[in-house]
Amino acid sequence: MRKDYRQGRLGEEIRKVISELLLREMKDPRLSGMVSISGVEVTSDGSYATVFVSIFGNDSKSAEEQENVLAALKNAKGLIKKEIGRRVKIRHIPELIFKPDNSLEYGRHITEIINKLDIKRDESEETKNEEDE
Repeated sequence: MRKDYRQGRLGEEIRKVISELLLREMKDPRLSGMVSISGVEVTSDGSYATVFVSIFGNDSKSAEEQENVLAALKNAKGLIKKEIGRRVKIRHIPELIFKPDNSLEYGRHITEIINKLDIKRDESEETKNEEDE
C-alpha cells in the first residue's frame, strides 16, 4: 500500500506542475481554449507517467484539435520535465506520455442514453426525493 500512496502523491504533484505551466508559462497557440490535466498515473517503478488531458470548450471537439493539443504538449515535454525536476524533489523524472481523457464525453453520452430510455420513476421514489429537499 505504501508504494501506491507514493505513486498517487507523485502523480498529483506532476499534475499540479503541468497545470501551472499551462496557465502561466506555455504560450503555444495550439493550447488555446480550455485545456485541463485531469489526472496523472505513475507506474510502480516511477519510470513512466501517463498524463490525461481534457479539452473543454466547443462541443465539436474534433480529433484534429485533440491531436494538436497533444502535439503541443509533446513538443513542450522537455520544459515540462525540467520544471517537474525543479519543483518536485525526486531523483528520476518519469517519462511523460500524454493521452486524451474522454471520460466527460463518455459520461455525457451515457446520460443521453439513459434519458432516451424514458423510464418512469416510481411514485414512492419521487415523494421521497421531494421530502429530502
